[in-house]
Amino acid sequence: MTDPTLNYVQCPDASGGHRMAFWQWGDAAAPHVVVCVHGLSRQGRDFDVLAQALVVRAGGALRVVCPDVVGRGRSDWLKDPMGYQLPNYAGDMLAMLAQLNQQAPVALLDWVGTSMGGLIGMAIAGTPGLPLPAPVRRLVLNDVGPAIQWQALARIGTYLGNTGKFDSVQQAADAMWAISTSFGPHTPQQWLALSQAMVKPLPEGGYTLHYDPAIALPFRTITEASAAQGEAALWQLYDNIKAQTLLTRGAQSDLLSRSTALAMTGRGPKPALVEFAGVGHAPTFVSDDQVEAVAAFLLQPPSPDEKPGSRSP
Repeated sequence: MTDPTLNYVQCPDASGGHRMAFWQWGDAAAPHVVVCVHGLSRQGRDFDVLAQALVVRAGGALRVVCPDVVGRGRSDWLKDPMGYQLPNYAGDMLAMLAQLNQQAPVALLDWVGTSMGGLIGMAIAGTPGLPLPAPVRRLVLNDVGPAIQWQALARIGTYLGNTGKFDSVQQAADAMWAISTSFGPHTPQQWLALSQAMVKPLPEGGYTLHYDPAIALPFRTITEASAAQGEAALWQLYDNIKAQTLLTRGAQSDLLSRSTALAMTGRGPKPALVEFAGVGHAPTFVSDDQVEAVAAFLLQPPSPDEKPGSRSP
């Protein structure tokens, strides 16, 4: 399959604005749009395998859009690093959706969010009155929920912002694997493919990770107490969600506990829960079973009483 097209959207901020990059697969005029949003230190090419599978399975009649959240990948870096926070990310997504809708009307809108991308999805789907081109119809929350284990945040904090310097892409891939084994089994070829877009060349030679090291600054202001206080607001967003929802979880995840996942199935959108054995935080949607779980959910025909933006009873 051909590579995705690289696109940009201009987004407002207090320092004069910034550009967010997004990768687009499939038919740029398709009315059915699936937005796939990555985790904290990742980027939009993480979804290459899933995006291609969705487009093929939909017979090409699908637009899959995978943004590089600001500060990552091909997107601009913010002048004020304290802007690297969830409300601003959600605002950027609204700008992207408005541009997509202007290019070709969006009739069906689905969302796949891994970790941070899932939190952004909760904000988009759970905040009433947002200027969306269509309500979020189906939502995949990948290994994230309103309650996040503090130990996992502390673990992420040990490496976030250390973008390093590497002699080759393979060396960078090996270094990333050392902190990413919780992603679960991957062949060397699969991991190298996931790593290609995670690095960028340096002017003086060699490579570094793709993201602005300053994304770590607001992250480091989070304390265990502030994280606990933020849970109430996240649960409120979650309980507001009307989209039909699927919750995917690595069975060994240290970020989304099983007790939180089970609590999520009993309230709000009451998602189905799918767990992947041998995987921690977070499933990458590269293996066949993970791709199948998401594709089957997003592309299943609607039930007779299902309306866009509403969950089936």
